[in-house]
Amino acid sequence: MSTTPPTAPPNPARIMELGFGFWASRTLLSAVEMGLFSELAKGPLDGEALRQRLALHTRSARDFFDALVALGMLERDGSTYRNGADAERFLDRAKPDYIGGILEMSAARLFGFWNGLTEGLRSGRPQNEAKGGGGDLFEVLYSDPDRLRGFLEGMTGISRVTARAIAAKFPWARYKTMIDIGCAQGCTPVEVALAHPHITGGGFDLPIVGPIFEQYVAAQNLAPRLRFYPGSFFDDPLPSADVLVMGHILHDWDLDKKQMLLRKAYEALPAGGSLIVYEAIIDDARRQNAFGLLMSLNMLIETEGGFDFTGADCAGWMREVGFRETRVEALDGPDSMVIGVK
Repeated sequence: MSTTPPTAPPNPARIMELGFGFWASRTLLSAVEMGLFSELAKGPLDGEALRQRLALHTRSARDFFDALVALGMLERDGSTYRNGADAERFLDRAKPDYIGGILEMSAARLFGFWNGLTEGLRSGRPQNEAKGGGGDLFEVLYSDPDRLRGFLEGMTGISRVTARAIAAKFPWARYKTMIDIGCAQGCTPVEVALAHPHITGGGFDLPIVGPIFEQYVAAQNLAPRLRFYPGSFFDDPLPSADVLVMGHILHDWDLDKKQMLLRKAYEALPAGGSLIVYEAIIDDARRQNAFGLLMSLNMLIETEGGFDFTGADCAGWMREVGFRETRVEALDGPDSMVIGVK
């Protein structure tokens, strides 16, 4: 007698959920843009009070709030709304774990650019500002101080939880110094330094990032221990430390540039030093980490040759440039780190 469970009949529900997924995405992004979760972090509000607080029209405010309830972002008792647990922790601008910066950038830039995905898949060309002759991603971001600050804050938002996991899981007791390559505001060295008082070092990035890094580090009372190293990781040698970190950096570039950056990191490390590469690493079977695969499509939208990669890919590239030992470790969320030891 067969014990094989019956196969569920085909169902269009998942297809519809995916096909109209932009509805849910845009609803969340609008809520983040208007600061809805920050308002409710101050205390629960009746629907009408929340509508007035956000200056919404009467027509669809209730549907908007209740859609966020159905999506798990809000909770409702009668007509009173409060943040769900995830939104309360991660979407209140006043909290240190706020990740909404990257969502705000997504709303302002990426949401519209992704409408060009089909064209990008056929042409292999970016679909962002570069499509209209407006320069590549980094030229656009770094040319405007407000846009640059928003981008760097977004990088902090997307990296903070990962940085704390790195601080907890990597054997920092064996090392004394670390430098984050392409450090943005300095989220990763800050989290490591807060968790491990013996660690010193800092961050390496283009000179224009320096004042923003220094302001962020000073706000954490870490200025004596963490300093800014100005330079270009393409044009200049990388600074030396016991541990170098590249977070959400390699996926911006084509394979030749990826290998060049890994080679420069190897050259900058002392014997026994380690390189940490963290990204939304795609699982080796390329079947499970949907976020990592979609992030790779985002590199098509945003860059000339960037793509995301598996842990096996990265470990192989590390060994090719000389690292004697490599391993892959999962972090919180979709990110993992690939560690190479010189």
